Amino acid sequence: MSDTYGKSVTLTIFGESHGPAVGATVTGLAPGVPVDMEFMRGQMEKRRAKGKISTSRTEADAVRVLSGVYRGAATGTALTLVIENTNTRSGDYTKTEELLRPGHADYTAHMKYGGHQDARGGGHFSGRLTAPVVAAGSIFTKLLQTKGVAIATHLAQCAGIDDAPFSGDPARLKEQLDALNAADFAVLDPLRARAMTQAIEAAAAEGDSVGGILETVVLGLPAGLGEPFFGSVESTLAALLFSIPAVKGVEFGLGFGFAGLTGSRANDAFRMQGTRVVTATNHNGGVNGGISNGMPLVLRTVVKPTPSIYKVQQTVDFAAKRNATLQISGRHDPCILHRARVVQDSLVAFGLADLCGQHFGTAWQEGTAWNMD
Repeated sequence: MSDTYGKSVTLTIFGESHGPAVGATVTGLAPGVPVDMEFMRGQMEKRRAKGKISTSRTEADAVRVLSGVYRGAATGTALTLVIENTNTRSGDYTKTEELLRPGHADYTAHMKYGGHQDARGGGHFSGRLTAPVVAAGSIFTKLLQTKGVAIATHLAQCAGIDDAPFSGDPARLKEQLDALNAADFAVLDPLRARAMTQAIEAAAAEGDSVGGILETVVLGLPAGLGEPFFGSVESTLAALLFSIPAVKGVEFGLGFGFAGLTGSRANDAFRMQGTRVVTATNHNGGVNGGISNGMPLVLRTVVKPTPSIYKVQQTVDFAAKRNATLQISGRHDPCILHRARVVQDSLVAFGLADLCGQHFGTAWQEGTAWNMD
């Protein structure tokens, strides 16, 4: 079992949904890198469950630093963060523990771990493990900000409702990213936020759930990050993004939209902008040959509807080895998109920091910025 990812920096997660705590350990931070606990709290707040569009399981999500930080900065040794689970109701799962929940990892977890897994609330497969991801990711998000890199994600689509698109104007795009990072419900059009919220509430009222698409833009990346094949920008980030529970698809730039184009329409023409090489369009989403080209990095993920729904479903009683029906109880999200956007931001930040370390070494963490000219 591998709970660790990364090369120049590593992220390890641990814990279960209904265990005493969840947490993360980060290695590879240079001594002296600031660890802004106030910024971390703000990032954790974006992930918290709120209102009728989220689960009623609310956690304080107070992050405790066990090691690797002294006087507000990284020491250069392993940095470990712990978040206690304070609002579990394991009894909700007792009466249906032998029934395999459709869309969940109950069956595959049993086959992998031989019945020794902690199945309560999904155990180690739970979205609860994204809490330490956000806590650890906040360090890299803040670090990249000091280098002029901005990351933001919006709900490009939710319950079939599309948000307004990102602007093609660089100045306006930066304003949009700043606004998204300050928003509780990350959309570009407030009217569509209302429609999405109503759709989520309507699904919840019927005991159902909805999914959608998260779109992320990164500004300020230098050209030259990534490798041609294994370790490309896309393969590095895709591996992390597919680690988010419920993500079932990832695309960069136009993604699957390339299928209907000719090469003359798909190619991004190169132009000079002062002393910098830029592209006239950004169909490739800031990446050529697996390597960043200095244009905005654009990616999207498809997030499936939350599998925990209150409708009666067909399943199997695993202990009795017979067909059965299941109607779950407990507390569950009718949609996770609005909470998952900061998880996506966090893993993108971590992946980019890892790529920066592979290209620049640890010096990039200590300097003020890189030269993109």
